[in-house]
Amino acid sequence: MTVSEQPVRRREDYDGVSPFPGTVEHAPAGRAQRWLTGTIVVVPFVALGLGVWLAWGHGVALTDLLLAAVFYVVTGLGTTVGFHRLLTHGSFTARPWLRVVLAVAGSMSFQGNVIDWVATHRRHHAFTDRPGDPHSPYRYGTSLYGQLRGLAHAHLGWMFTDDPTPASRYAPDLLADPAMVRVARAFPALCAVSLGLPFLAGWAISGSLFGGITAFLWAGLVRVALLQHVTWSVNSLCHVVGSRPFTTRRHDRSTNLWPLALLSFGESWHNGHHSEPTCARHGLDRYQIDPAAGLIRIFERLGWATDVRWADHDRIEGRRRTDASPEARAPAGL
Repeated sequence: MTVSEQPVRRREDYDGVSPFPGTVEHAPAGRAQRWLTGTIVVVPFVALGLGVWLAWGHGVALTDLLLAAVFYVVTGLGTTVGFHRLLTHGSFTARPWLRVVLAVAGSMSFQGNVIDWVATHRRHHAFTDRPGDPHSPYRYGTSLYGQLRGLAHAHLGWMFTDDPTPASRYAPDLLADPAMVRVARAFPALCAVSLGLPFLAGWAISGSLFGGITAFLWAGLVRVALLQHVTWSVNSLCHVVGSRPFTTRRHDRSTNLWPLALLSFGESWHNGHHSEPTCARHGLDRYQIDPAAGLIRIFERLGWATDVRWADHDRIEGRRRTDASPEARAPAGL
């Protein structure tokens, strides 16, 4: 029995501090999945080491850095705006062609096919930080050892476990969408495109095979690694470290972590997001940078996005913790 299939009674009995029921019995993923996941995690770091070695003494080419930035923004916004705010939470309605473009861009981030990604994230919201959550850092309890082990699990360990999330239960709408099914099936090919385009662009711009190889390393593999770990940090750090200015559901410990705001395109305003999951903007307070929300605003003005769910000031203020709450005054932590 997987965690997602455990009886509801066991979730209701969860006290918020104990290890999740069934944790010990949880089986590792199959060998093929572990090897594939391990390869995706390890190879970009090997590429980073190789890239540093090749750049030793003369630095990284400006072309490679610019290409890395471009592909980081495209794939990152594809994940944040497309996979997350549009397809998972329905924060706005996009024209069909834009819906596909965002799904394709998100698929190029090497974070799984669009349907499985959406299903997993919806399950995370259904059972945040309690039994059933696929990547909660509180899986092993709230002791120091449990927290450290839980952080490792929430960051990437959960991908090595045999705990599948049924798309038929959590993403039936995407399974019924032929365009999303095609994008999901094209995931391996889109990953190849995500690495191939930087190589071809670097080769064409520099006029040399070496330029293509360095672009493949920096704008391809290293860019993938950075975006993946920023995204995974929202799963892990943004449930342990940071502030919790807004009320969320019971046991939900999501936090706002400002240092990751720019790199995550606003995703690290995680407490704000969990307080208002369908809101198109996660940075609910003034001066909280949220590039993804800015892009959605542009789409809205162009007429490409409609029914955008922007924050309601009175509702947001009603969900703000009072100064008398210790959780409002003190940051979260281990």
